[in-house]
Amino acid sequence: MMHVKKSEKTLALLPAEFVARAPLLDRKKTKPKYLLQIKKENRIKKTLDYSKTILKLLSSPNIASKHWVFQQYDHEVGIRTVVKPGFDASVLRLDNGKFLSAKIDGNPKHCYLDPRQGAIGCFEEACRNVVCTGANPIGMVDHLQFGNPEDPEIFWTFMESLEGLTEYAKFLRIPCVGGKVSFYNETPSGPIKPTPLIGVLGIKDKTPFLSVSPNNDDYLVVIGDTKDELGGSEYFEYIHRFIGGVCPRVDFTDSKINMLAVLSLIKNKLVKSVHDCSKGGLSIALSELSIFGDIGCTIDIEKIPCEENLSSEKILFSESHSRYLLVIDKKNIEEVNHILSKKKITFAVLGKFSGDQINIKHKSKNLVKFRTDLAQKRYFNGLEDLLKHG
Repeated sequence: MMHVKKSEKTLALLPAEFVARAPLLDRKKTKPKYLLQIKKENRIKKTLDYSKTILKLLSSPNIASKHWVFQQYDHEVGIRTVVKPGFDASVLRLDNGKFLSAKIDGNPKHCYLDPRQGAIGCFEEACRNVVCTGANPIGMVDHLQFGNPEDPEIFWTFMESLEGLTEYAKFLRIPCVGGKVSFYNETPSGPIKPTPLIGVLGIKDKTPFLSVSPNNDDYLVVIGDTKDELGGSEYFEYIHRFIGGVCPRVDFTDSKINMLAVLSLIKNKLVKSVHDCSKGGLSIALSELSIFGDIGCTIDIEKIPCEENLSSEKILFSESHSRYLLVIDKKNIEEVNHILSKKKITFAVLGKFSGDQINIKHKSKNLVKFRTDLAQKRYFNGLEDLLKHG
């Protein structure tokens, strides 16, 4: 029974079953017409200067560092913040001696193109970020933001997102321990894009994994497949002003085995740093490692595990899920190779860190080359410049 009292007076006395199993509202739902009109590909006539493109993306609102914002509030309440905000996930020290990793992720563009796959992708990205801290995801919360649910098309996008989250949560056996739904988010120009925000919590029983900056001759290893999935990418929207294409899809099996492989390497102290590939794709994830490590790197994307004949553009900017970049000390590279091969994980050794330039090649031909300090300037100043000067 649920018993609500005020002092000695009973205000409500109801069977728990009645409260927990309230009637469900079954609204009408219809697949939105806009999904039939979205262009599935963007035919780009000319090859861009990829160096300029990456530098422009590094200063874009969705990719640039948010330090200008989070440095203006106290993110160290209780003096228990072990890993501060700004990279993959933050980590807090708990009173019982364990450590809590937390991250919230969302991607309205992906959810606009495919509400189900977009929502799953947000969930998986939050899990990846928690895994990058060495923590095992154990729970999730959501904040589901949509337009008017009385519109059958909007209610369809809501239900697709919800069913996608349910499917992935059941697969990973991660419970949803809380959440909030916000409807009627509209302006005179129309409803917002479907926007589920997913928060994932992870627990680390022992000492948390603290990333170490790359040194000269450290290796860069990628785990996961890069696919033809530029749809909804930052590259498409920010560089080409195009929202369309095929939304990235999460392969559940690859997602789980890649997570477990990364956690195993961290547990065995074989990696110096781990970073997930997400907004902006491989090129941005690689640049961020160099930016935070204050070091250059040279890689060859010919080695990237990917679909056959995938273009350099798609390898650099596709936002395929379940991918991780690992920084490996040269003394550990053979053991990492052996472990990943034995587990049949899709991976490749892409190159090494050294110098002060970010250099991306394809078959020994330079595709990208710029100084790390220039990338740092764009990344750390981009958001502040935009907010102050427009």
